[in-house]
Amino acid sequence: MATTTPAGVRGGHAEHERTSASEGGAPMTHRQIMEALSGLLLGMFVAILSSTIVSNALPEIISDLGGGQSAYTWVVTAALLAMTATTPLWGKLADLFSKKLLVQTALLIYVAGSVVAGLAQDTGTLIACRVVQGIGVGGLTALAQVIMAAMISPRERGRYSGYLGATFAVATVGGPLLGGVITDTEWLGWRWCFYAGVPFALIALLVLQKTLKLPVVKREVKVDWAGALFISAAVSLLLIWVTFAGDKYPWLSWQTYAMTGGAVALGLVFLIVESRASEPLIPLRLFRNRTITLASLASLFVGVAMFAGTVFFSQYFQLARGESPTMSGVMTIPMIAGLFVSSTVSGLVITKTGKWKAWLVSGGVLVTGGLGLLGTIRYDTEYWRIAVSMAVMGLGLGMMMQNLVLCTQNQVASRDLGAASSVVTFFRSLGGAVGVSALGAVLADRVTRYVEDGLAELGPRGASMGHGGTGGGGIPDLDALPAPVRTVIESAYGHGVADVFLYSAPFALLAFLVTLFIREVPLRSALKGAPANPSAAPAAAPSTPSSAAPAVAPAVAPAVAPAAPSPESGGTAPAGTPVAMAGGTAVRGVVRGSQGAPVGRAAVTLISPEGREPAHAVARTDGSYTLDTPGSGPYVLIASADGLQPQASTVVVGDEPLNRDILLAGTSGLNGTVVAAEDGAAVEGAMVVVTDVRGDVPATGTSGPDGGFAFTGLAPGGVTVTVSAPGFRPLALPAEIGGGVTRLEVALRTGAVVRGTVRAGDAGSPLADARVTLVDAAGNTVATAATGDDGGYAFTDLDAGAYTVIATGYPPVAGTLTVTGGGVHGHDIALVHADE
Repeated sequence: MATTTPAGVRGGHAEHERTSASEGGAPMTHRQIMEALSGLLLGMFVAILSSTIVSNALPEIISDLGGGQSAYTWVVTAALLAMTATTPLWGKLADLFSKKLLVQTALLIYVAGSVVAGLAQDTGTLIACRVVQGIGVGGLTALAQVIMAAMISPRERGRYSGYLGATFAVATVGGPLLGGVITDTEWLGWRWCFYAGVPFALIALLVLQKTLKLPVVKREVKVDWAGALFISAAVSLLLIWVTFAGDKYPWLSWQTYAMTGGAVALGLVFLIVESRASEPLIPLRLFRNRTITLASLASLFVGVAMFAGTVFFSQYFQLARGESPTMSGVMTIPMIAGLFVSSTVSGLVITKTGKWKAWLVSGGVLVTGGLGLLGTIRYDTEYWRIAVSMAVMGLGLGMMMQNLVLCTQNQVASRDLGAASSVVTFFRSLGGAVGVSALGAVLADRVTRYVEDGLAELGPRGASMGHGGTGGGGIPDLDALPAPVRTVIESAYGHGVADVFLYSAPFALLAFLVTLFIREVPLRSALKGAPANPSAAPAAAPSTPSSAAPAVAPAVAPAVAPAAPSPESGGTAPAGTPVAMAGGTAVRGVVRGSQGAPVGRAAVTLISPEGREPAHAVARTDGSYTLDTPGSGPYVLIASADGLQPQASTVVVGDEPLNRDILLAGTSGLNGTVVAAEDGAAVEGAMVVVTDVRGDVPATGTSGPDGGFAFTGLAPGGVTVTVSAPGFRPLALPAEIGGGVTRLEVALRTGAVVRGTVRAGDAGSPLADARVTLVDAAGNTVATAATGDDGGYAFTDLDAGAYTVIATGYPPVAGTLTVTGGGVHGHDIALVHADE
C-alpha cells in the first residue's frame, strides 16, 4: 500500500567513486607508498636477477653440462614459458586472494627452484628447475604491476613506474656483472649464480611482511584451471615447434603442420573455455577495449625485441669477441643505461603531464632503429658503434615496456586491474618466449652454415674440423681452437647474432605501427571502478570512459573526487591539494553552503566535453579550491560534499585564470501523506519516525490535519520510516533518500477491537478488577487489561488471527476468539466458583 516516488534528481545518492591508494582505503602518502614498494621492488629485483645473472654464465653452464645451442635456448625459454603461462593465472588470483600472500608465495617458489637449479647435473634437470623458477618469476612480475595499481592512481603511477624501471635497470645491469664475476671466480663457479638471488628473496619476504598492507578481498572464488591448462599447452606446443623446426625436421613438414595445427586448436579450446568460465583467466571482454587489445599486441612484438637483446648479447660478446663473462656484462651497460634513463625520465614526465602516447611512439622508433643498427654488426665491429646501437635500443625499451602496462591500467576498473595488467605482461612474455625459441633456432642454423662456409675456405684442414670442434652444433670452447678456426667461429657467431637482431627489427617496427593506433586517454588521478567491497554497487560514473563508451553527459551524477589524506592515515598533504595538475589555466574559487559558510573537504571535479576528467581536487578547510585545466575551452565544473546536494555548472576557460565560487544547496528532503487504507481519509496526529542505517533517528514529527508530513536536511541514503496512530496498526517502510525530495504515501490499516464484559456468580453480575489477558496463536502475550466497575474490558489495534482470552478473579477461564479483520469483536466471559 506504500509507494515511493522521487520528486527530485535521484542521481545524487548514487554510489560515488573514491580515489584510494589501497582499494578503498585512505590515499597513501609518498612515504607510505615507498615503504610498501620497498619489499615489492626487492622482489622484482630478484625476479629480474634470476634471468640476467645466468645470461653471461650460460655459455659455460651449457658447455659444462654437455648441452648444445638447443639446450642453451631452452634454459632461457623454459623460464619464459613458465612465466608466460602462469602470468595470467597470478593476475587472476590477485583479483581474488591476498596480494601480499601471493607475492610471498611466488618468492618461495622462486627460492625452491633456484636452490635445486644450482645442484643440477645435466641440462634436463636445469631446464626443469628453470620452469619452477619461471612460475615464481611470473608471479613476481605480474603482482608487482598489480600491487602498484592497487596502491597508486594512474596519474601518479608514472612516477613510481620509474622506480620500477630503475630497479629493472639495476638488476639487468647488475645481474650479468654479478653472474660474470661469480662464473670467473674459481672458488665459486656458475652454480652460485642460482644461489645468489636466494638471500635477496628471503629479505624481500621479511620486508613485504612488515611493509605491505593491502585489504584482502574475501569472496567465493573459482580459479580457471582449465584455461591455464589449455593456454600453457598451446604455448608449449608452439615453442617446441619453433625450437626444433629447421633442425630436427624441415620448416615445411608434417611435424610443422601437426604442431601448429595443434597449437591453434588448443588456442581455440582456450577461447571457448574462457567465454564460458565464471571467473576466466583472461576476461575476453577486456579485448572489447581497443587500447587493451592494441597494447597487448604491441607488447607481443616488444617482447621479441626485449628478450633478443638480453639473451643473445652474452653469446655475441663471449663467442664472437672472446670476452670473459664479467666483461660481457660490462659491455652491455650502454643498453641498460639507456633503459634506466628513459624509464625514469618518462615516468616523471608522464606523472607531470598525464600524456604517454608520445613516449610509446618514440620508443617504437628507437627500438626499431637500434635493432636495425645492431643487425649490421660483425665480430670485429668497433665497440663504440655497438654501444651507441645498444643505447638507442635501451632508450626505446624503457619508453615502451612499463607505459604499455600503464595505458592499459588506465582503462579498466579496479576489479580488473590484476587481469588487465597480467594480460599485457603475458603477451610480452609470450613474445619473448616465442622470439627466443625461434631466434635461437635461427642462430643455430646461421652459425652452423657460417662455420661450414668459413672452414671450407680454410681448405682440407678446415673441412676436416666438421663444425669447428662444436660437436655438431654445441657451444664451442674458443681457447681450445687453433687461431684460424677460432676466427671462423667468432665471425660465424658475430654474423649469426647480427642476423638475429636484424630479424627482430621488423617485430619492433610492428610494435611501433600498433602504438600509432592507440588512442591517448590522459591518465586518471583516481583508481577507476569498484569500491573496496566487491559486493558493493559500482561507481555512478567512471572517471575515464573506455574507447567504446560514450562521453559522459553533464546530467550524469559525477564521481566524487578523492578525499584528502586523514591524520589517521598518516597523510601529510593538505586537504586542498589538487590530485590532478594538468599544467594549464587555473580555475579557482570557494565552495559555500546555503548559509554562505565555507564547505571544507568538498570534492571539486572538472569534466571535459569528451567526458574525460582532466583535474579534480578536495577543497581546503576554508572552502577554497584550485584546478589546473589542460587548456582553454568549455568544461563542466562539479562539486559535492557530504550532507549537501551536488552542483554542476558549465565554465568557459580562457587564457586568464578563472574565479568561480560554488554554492551547494541543502540536503535532500522527505515528505508524504498518511491516510486510512479503508477510505483514504487523512490521518491527523500520526507519529512519523525516520531511522537511518546506523539506527540513528535523524527526524521525527506528526502528520497535520491533511495527513501531511515533511522533513528537510536528510542525508542521501537508505532509511526506514515508521508511522503509527491511535486506532491504526503501525507500519514500517523502507525509503531511499535521493538528491532531491523523496515523497512517501503511507496507508494505515485500522486495527480490530475486542471488547466484552466479565461477569461472575449465579446472577451474572459484572465483576470489577478482574484481570484479562490476550494471548496470540504463538503463545505470546499480546495485552492485558483490568475490568472496570461495569466489568468491561477492551483490546485495540489487533491484527487478524486466532487469540485466547484468559480472565482471572475467580478460577481462571480461557476462551478462544478469531479476529477476522477490522471492526469490533465482542467476547463476554462468565466466571464461576470452583464448587459450582
